[in-house]
Amino acid sequence: VQLQASGGGLVQAGGSLRLSCAASGRPSSRYAMGWFRQAPGKEREFVAAIVWSSGMTYYADSVRGRFTISRDNAENTVYLHLNSPKPADTAVYYCAADLIFDARYYYLTGRYDYWGQGTEVTVSS
Repeated sequence: VQLQASGGGLVQAGGSLRLSCAASGRPSSRYAMGWFRQAPGKEREFVAAIVWSSGMTYYADSVRGRFTISRDNAENTVYLHLNSPKPADTAVYYCAADLIFDARYYYLTGRYDYWGQGTEVTVSS
């Protein structure tokens, strides 16, 4: 599976931005896609995940209600909609694929098998 993330850039606080992640394959029915982010000097952290077959979604508390993860089956693409971002959301955002999703561990970076190259998001105040 190859993942290609795009859509990052500069956005004002309170604005909106959409990140995309195109996947080259879909290996199993238990496949899930996630978004993580890493700010300078900080560890990579979970943002959101979606189970491909059911559409079930999971969010970090810090973004719930502001960010939305969605998928397009036909395009094999997952999106992360950043609504009302804050300067604290500034980071490099990575998409990732988990081949055998387990709802107990959706937030763990080590669960994900494939990673995209990252797209940088800067939120200005």
